[in-house]
Amino acid sequence: MSKPSIGVVVGSLRRDSFSRKLALHLSRLLEEKYDVKFLDIASLPMFNEDLDNEADIPQSWQVFRQEVKAVDAVLFVTPEYNRSMPAALKNALDVASRPWGKNAWSGKPGAVLSFSVGKLGGFGANQHLRQSASCLNILMMQQPEAYVGEIYGLMDKSGALDEKTLEFMKKFTAAFTISGMASPIPGISPASLEKSDIKPTLTNIFLKSS
Repeated sequence: MSKPSIGVVVGSLRRDSFSRKLALHLSRLLEEKYDVKFLDIASLPMFNEDLDNEADIPQSWQVFRQEVKAVDAVLFVTPEYNRSMPAALKNALDVASRPWGKNAWSGKPGAVLSFSVGKLGGFGANQHLRQSASCLNILMMQQPEAYVGEIYGLMDKSGALDEKTLEFMKKFTAAFTISGMASPIPGISPASLEKSDIKPTLTNIFLKSS
């Protein structure tokens, strides 16, 4: 039987970024139980609804949407830019959420690890990502939260982590189990909301679940 798959989304586009190095550590910890696939966001043009048609749609959008749909869960590793997530990461969320009714993220278990060179560990990026994820119906792991602060002191030039940080990442990946997550709305599957012609407002959800 094939292993469940996890798509890893790296928030930084820099080739030798801390994000990618941390993501590689996480992927090694996960690959025994999961098929880990890195999802490329660097090649995605900024989302523009004028391009979202059969004649003009960028091929990279189509590929990315298919890749997101194909994985069973998603793991985000991101730095913080100006108290928020990087623009490339937000764009990736937008691209795979469209067109309306075909949100590729919906119903997938998710987790986020953020970091910074300062003490806050990318808290702003982490929380902004969680806010968007809730709108996209990504079922984010709530605990343990993962904020890695002062990354310069935790990782050497080769990308090796200190023992304490590596131990924390082991606990983080151990907690991220796909099978243990379910839809947060009792009686409603994520797929049913996506296929519905009715926009899932709070009122509609209340009526459907009552």
